[in-house]
Amino acid sequence: MKVLVVGTGAREHALALALSRDPAVTSLAVAPGNAGTVQVAEALPVDPLDPTAVASLARGFDLVVVGPEAPLVAGVADAVRAAGIPVFGPSAPAAQIEGSKTFAKQVMAAAGVPTAAADTCHTADEAVAALSARVPPYVVKADGLAAGKGVLVTEDLLAAEVFARDALATAGARVVIEDFLDGPEVSLFAVTDGTTVRPLLPAQDHKRVGDDDTGPNTGGMGAYAPLPWLPAGTVEDVTASVLQPVIDEMSRRGTPFSGLLYAGLAMTSRGPQVVEFNCRFGDPETQSVLALLDTPLAGLLLACATGQLANHPPLQWKPGASVTVVVAAENYPGTPVAGDDVVVGDLPDGVAVLHAGTALDDDRVVSSGGRVLSVTATGLSLADARDRAYLGLEAVTLRGGFWRSDIAAKAVRGEISVPTQEGS
Repeated sequence: MKVLVVGTGAREHALALALSRDPAVTSLAVAPGNAGTVQVAEALPVDPLDPTAVASLARGFDLVVVGPEAPLVAGVADAVRAAGIPVFGPSAPAAQIEGSKTFAKQVMAAAGVPTAAADTCHTADEAVAALSARVPPYVVKADGLAAGKGVLVTEDLLAAEVFARDALATAGARVVIEDFLDGPEVSLFAVTDGTTVRPLLPAQDHKRVGDDDTGPNTGGMGAYAPLPWLPAGTVEDVTASVLQPVIDEMSRRGTPFSGLLYAGLAMTSRGPQVVEFNCRFGDPETQSVLALLDTPLAGLLLACATGQLANHPPLQWKPGASVTVVVAAENYPGTPVAGDDVVVGDLPDGVAVLHAGTALDDDRVVSSGGRVLSVTATGLSLADARDRAYLGLEAVTLRGGFWRSDIAAKAVRGEISVPTQEGS
């Protein structure tokens, strides 16, 4: 099988690494890729936001895997499908489940999916009124794509109003003001062919830039899987009450969703509630989840792309756990410092370094983005995986680079719990 992965980040590096280990894959390319993906796949130049260019490049491949959300919203998967090539990733209309938070709320309402009450605001006056009608913490979300940074959660009403005004200043922008959801968050991925849904291992992301969840939101500073504190049966319950109803509703609307549906959940005192949906593998959770997947990846994604997921064998997982720690560039999540040397030395057993914001400058690997590397480790326990990940960080050299020191720490210490459900 000849496989093409589209994208530039650590998610695409993780996908390429998993695909490279699949005996069914005879040829693997990443377009355009980064300085790490070239270690496991051929690099092919392309503008990932150009549907025509990607579809042209895809000719001769047996499967195309579109990694990031922006190409999906731009219609890259549609163009590849129109060329008659199997593609893992939803159509542009279906990708609006991430591209528009208003659309996602409409789908959830129609499907009966539990989520926070929300108001879509088109003007600053509407946003101020919606915020004034709520109690803190205030939750403000830019309606479109924002690379994980278009959300503000704050106790400060004035800060919430300023954030909403700034988001609305973008031409045609809307903001969504919604109620705050208590409880720890869970990232649950599911692969689907538009009818059948198969959940993957649950993971937890760390969004804030600083230890103890301080500072602004980022694209993600680390993740771990699975979740030892998650009540038994949660994945099955969420699949039945959230994932399958949403996939069914998307089909009913004439916008069937095929690919990876990502449900961001809050485990509240009222049960699991949806914070957001994404239309693709999440980063950095993908790095941890795929490190534990024992099922060959190419056949699974091809089954989704060809409507054959119901016939695919049950997923198999490696024992133990996985922890991912992101190495960020100086000044991230502001304008990151770029062009610094990235050096990775000898790594401990069970540790891999996945590239995100890197590029090749002759024979040098240099930083080119905010989140530069993902250090991912597996171990027989979560504590073991965490220890290995932080040991692996000692092999990384990046001037001004930094990372959180507490990824998965609360879970290892047993300090995360799900609120008791009301009425139980």
